[in-house]
Amino acid sequence: MVGYPNAVYRLIGHPVTWIGKLITWCDDAWNSGSQSSRRRYGVLTLMVLLVAALLSGFAIVGVLDRLFPGLLSLILCGVLASTLLAQRSLDQHVLAVAKGLETEGVSGGRRAVAHIVGRETQSLDEAAICRAAIESLAENFSDGVVAPLLWMVVLGLPGALAYKAVNTADSMIGHRTERHEAFGWASARFDDLVNLPASRLSALWLMLAAIPLGLSPAGALRTIRNDASHHRSPNAGWPEAAMAGALGIRLSGPRIYDGAPVDERWVGEGRSELTAKDIRGALKLYRTACGLQIAVLVVIVLGIRL
Repeated sequence: MVGYPNAVYRLIGHPVTWIGKLITWCDDAWNSGSQSSRRRYGVLTLMVLLVAALLSGFAIVGVLDRLFPGLLSLILCGVLASTLLAQRSLDQHVLAVAKGLETEGVSGGRRAVAHIVGRETQSLDEAAICRAAIESLAENFSDGVVAPLLWMVVLGLPGALAYKAVNTADSMIGHRTERHEAFGWASARFDDLVNLPASRLSALWLMLAAIPLGLSPAGALRTIRNDASHHRSPNAGWPEAAMAGALGIRLSGPRIYDGAPVDERWVGEGRSELTAKDIRGALKLYRTACGLQIAVLVVIVLGIRL
């Protein structure tokens, strides 16, 4: 809810930036030679990241348990683990797109959305900017909020750290480019695997969050059934379809990556001509889904304790 303090980031960085430095070192040191050699070293990179993340997590928990036994240790672990959730920063970045459109028009929206998407943004009109922002919101709700929290529930702080290591590796080296197609293969495939349960769960949260907002949970379910499996990603299609169906809009569709047009299939059956108002509606759905997720966790914890 609060977000990662800027002063702390300037002083020591962020766990993801530390993980990124390790990935960069592995990429520079090991990503060379034949395709088979790159793939083997890519597998090794993934193993190094997982071992480093898990050992670091268990070591931190062990030290805190010894120094601050009981509730205080749990609270400190929770504070540290919360830095691995992108709930607040995602909201801020997507809201900036809506504000950019409202105050500076298309040029402001393009500048803001360029920070959160990988596609070419200079040719985007208002509707395409809005679709890009809402797609990023849906996908990163799964990758940046639901998934790390899910693995945190499963394995505590070590689980969340391990997930962020895998997800960061996928973001940095899991691309189908000449340099990274072989080296990043293991990270990309493993990221698909660990995100599979969270993508389905995030779609469920969005569908349920539509109910108190007077949106369309039936539309969300219908769009998931019709379009989720046709998405270019095995996981991103689920939250995107849920959000599109709940809001009665269309997402995805044609776009440009690295200067080349990509003819993506549309997700949803509603409007495609979107405005900043639609981004704000998507944010309202996102915030409700975040609150619902937390409420369910609280109920589970209370049920266990009782």
